[in-house]
Amino acid sequence: MTDFHHPALLYCRDAEYVAGVTAFVRSAVNDDNPVLIAVPGANLDLLRAALTDLGDRVDFADMAVAGRNPGRILPSVLLRFAAEHPGRRVSIVGEPIWRDRTPMEYPACAVHEALINAAFAGRDAAILCPYDVGQLDPSVIADAWSTHPTMIEDGALRDSHRYADPVATAAALNRPIPPPPAEAESLVYEKTVAAVRCFVRRHAAAHLPEDRAEELVLAASEVAANTVEHTSGRGRVTVWTEPGLIACHFEDSGHLTDPLAGRVAPADIRHRGYGLVLTNELCDLVRIHSSPSGTTVRLHKLR
Repeated sequence: MTDFHHPALLYCRDAEYVAGVTAFVRSAVNDDNPVLIAVPGANLDLLRAALTDLGDRVDFADMAVAGRNPGRILPSVLLRFAAEHPGRRVSIVGEPIWRDRTPMEYPACAVHEALINAAFAGRDAAILCPYDVGQLDPSVIADAWSTHPTMIEDGALRDSHRYADPVATAAALNRPIPPPPAEAESLVYEKTVAAVRCFVRRHAAAHLPEDRAEELVLAASEVAANTVEHTSGRGRVTVWTEPGLIACHFEDSGHLTDPLAGRVAPADIRHRGYGLVLTNELCDLVRIHSSPSGTTVRLHKLR
């Protein structure tokens, strides 16, 4: 019988962090489970130093790189690791939220934490998510009680009194995306994505290296293709720069009803749904907010 566990570890000091995570890891290794630790840089160094005796029995990934875009964590980190070990229980430490996450990034992180429960339902896995209560805003910790069925607080495991249906929780945490700057340049498109490619390429080429510019063009093309294929109206794309990044903002009349769209890869890249997975791979942030009145998508590419 499969058994999925998704606790949050609340910690406030390095020693508490290392003790809680290494206890989880050593227990998993003793049970002969494949283990992945995906946490941001400085914490990764702490855990590597504390687990040197385990050698290659633990895989490590820098979440600040692999999970820079929160929408990439489920398909490219967590589910990929599980797929690499078919028929075995996997144990993962995933820390997607840290102090330097921006207000634009945070809702995507919170939605990710909620949707882990839907994506891993019925799977034989354990995913431990550490939260630094000394560095994170209290509202972030409050959200963790909503997105995790169990919590580890002061060394004790307890049920979360706020945990509820993960899809409903994800929808509640997915805040509307702010509108683009009034002075930003926009393009209205319909029936074809060729004009979108040219428009985004013109802006991206002025601010990004050629390879990264073309990645943004491809991601924008995938988003625009969804408008053309799945809506009867027109779409609008707006492009502008902010300190350190270039942003593409899409609006159309469609309604995206699958909460896991872009976060669970289809079995074959030719299948419908791969475009948003690819978009998550190509961008440093993807925010999607959809309702019956329309869909907004925000893409960020760091400069």
